[in-house]
Order: sequence, then structure tokens, then C-alpha cells
Amino acid sequence: DRRVSVVINQLQSRDIIDPEVLQAMLTVPRHQFVDQRIVNSAYNDFPLSIGEGQTISQPYIVALMTQLLELKGGERVLE
Repeated sequence: DRRVSVVINQLQSRDIIDPEVLQAMLTVPRHQFVDQRIVNSAYNDFPLSIGEGQTISQPYIVALMTQLLELKGGERVLE
């Protein structure tokens, strides 16, 4: 599964260690947020177009920003 590969190979090897962040990255189906034409790239570590001139950030940046927030629970976060 690509999500598992992203978490193990890309995130943990780059010091993403917060278990809640890692679990979120395993749980959220990133491929459902990109166009079907680029779905095979959904878990690659680079930003992807989501239309209207907007992009979805690369997985590492999402994980890093989330880890740096040091969330305690109950917060709502919008990237």
C-alpha cells in the first residue's frame, strides 16, 4: 500500500515521529483528493494540482507542519 510506504520510507526517515501524525497520514486517503489522471502520483513527495490553480502539498510538508503544531487533541486544522 502506497500510504504505508510514504509513512515508513518518506516520513519516519525524515524525523516525522509523532505517532498521531503518522497515524493520520496512514488513515487519510490522499488519492481521493486528486484528479484520477494523476492518482498514481498521489503519494509521491511533491505537490499536486487539485484544479483551479491550487495544489495539495507534498506529504512530507503536510506531516511536518502538523507535527510542528504539537496538537493536543480536539483542535481542528485546515491546511
